[in-house]
Amino acid sequence: METTNSAASIAPTGIGKLSLYGMATASGIAVANIYYNQPMLGIMEHDFPGQSITGFVPTATQLGYALGLLLILPLGDILHRRKLIVAQFLILSVALILAALAPSAWALVAASLAVGASATVAQQIVPFAASLASPEKRGATIGTVMAGVLSGILFSRTLSGFVGEHFGWREMFWLGVPMALAASALMYAVLPDHAPVSRMAYRPALRSLFGLWKSHAPLRSAALMQAALFGSFTAFWTILALYLATPKFGLGADIAGLFGIVGAVGVFAAPLAGKVADRKGPHFVVWLGILATIVAWVLFGIWSSLAMLVVGVIILDFGIQSALVSNQHIVYALDQNARSRLNTVFMTAMFLGGAAGAALASIAWTRAGWTGVCVLGGSLAVIALIIRFMDHRRVPAQTKERG
Repeated sequence: METTNSAASIAPTGIGKLSLYGMATASGIAVANIYYNQPMLGIMEHDFPGQSITGFVPTATQLGYALGLLLILPLGDILHRRKLIVAQFLILSVALILAALAPSAWALVAASLAVGASATVAQQIVPFAASLASPEKRGATIGTVMAGVLSGILFSRTLSGFVGEHFGWREMFWLGVPMALAASALMYAVLPDHAPVSRMAYRPALRSLFGLWKSHAPLRSAALMQAALFGSFTAFWTILALYLATPKFGLGADIAGLFGIVGAVGVFAAPLAGKVADRKGPHFVVWLGILATIVAWVLFGIWSSLAMLVVGVIILDFGIQSALVSNQHIVYALDQNARSRLNTVFMTAMFLGGAAGAALASIAWTRAGWTGVCVLGGSLAVIALIIRFMDHRRVPAQTKERG
């Protein structure tokens, strides 16, 4: 088992509504930055003709997020989280300026890597909220903050689709700068200033990630499941704007962005999943989330109409977010003094899966069109189902109920 030198564990006595909703809002603002590029991808490609690397802007952003999770997120256990969160939002604002000023596609890809890495501040906030929550309300607390994260994911596409279509993609990144600065000020105002939960130095903290992975089978299962599911999720959103722009639909980036509002129905999944996980156990909700994701891809593949895309995106977002909140519930319960590092392992795996999903979706779209993307997305969801089934057979029923 991985051990830590505990400094001052946060007493889970509860969290005020102002702090909770402030954390949810800031998390949404942070995570939104890694999705601004998706509806605007066609516009970016038009501005950089002949530079095919532009198509990998979403992949670079996801990879940057994964690297940030791996290298920055462990700091949450060994530094003052409030100071770290405030500083990281300031760094995010600088990265957004670099993206807005990018003179070439390669520069935009590099800036996107930096945007992704600094946007991981959202994942500093989630385990902090879990640490502050009382045990019997931890699932609901995580669900509320994750509802903010999901709102940021979905409405970011609506906002960037509109801004990109009518004003330009650079203007969207400029708009992100004051929002990041406002989030920094908000976190400074509402977050409690707790001492670090561990006295571990940075390098041992990084080395401990492997120990956590090796010691906790539930962490491995949850991380691999969510990696597959998030790959499925990013496959859809990476290609949606390109699919809607085909002669079949002939729709622009602003309409692609409006799908974010449609998917916002899934915002209700996060707090609901958290409450159900508190009552019935998180494993039950993970099953439901994976099955919903598979159903969504079946609908996408069988009926290629605008109406079915609307129905499918609601089911897809509901399924992905339900599984995510419940898997986080499982992971955060493993070690209260290592929640940032547990989240590092979990989220790094998840966003590596997202980066792979985005890259594979671009290849599938080029070679087999929408049908290829549907096969890819559905296959990734089935992989998650297989992992869940294997984990179900491995873990005794009474252990699962306690999880």
